[in-house]
Amino acid sequence: QVQLVESGGGLVQAGGSLRLSCVGSGIIFGFYNMAWYRQAPGKQRELVARITPDSRTSYGDFVKGRFTISRDVAKNTMYLQMNNLTPEDTAVYYCNRDLSSGAFPWGQGTQVTVSS
Repeated sequence: QVQLVESGGGLVQAGGSLRLSCVGSGIIFGFYNMAWYRQAPGKQRELVARITPDSRTSYGDFVKGRFTISRDVAKNTMYLQMNNLTPEDTAVYYCNRDLSSGAFPWGQGTQVTVSS
């Protein structure tokens, strides 16, 4: 059974940094296009970053070079390094596969709150 567990969120001031982690069980991240998503209150879920099995990455337009997605194959863990955070980045962050291929069961997400 696939399980995704996100962690690393928290409260940070604008301009600060956080590193999110996503640990997967029941799957091997290296086989899939994996991604980070976020959902802010009252807004639709949006794609933050994506990484392919051959480590090609892509990002939402709003990222503007501030975030970096990466993956540790040995640990079956995916990361999102977020720098220069703004209040607009406040959301619950989730990891999953590229939704165009169908979602795995969603984890609980990790809350990121950026104060101004």
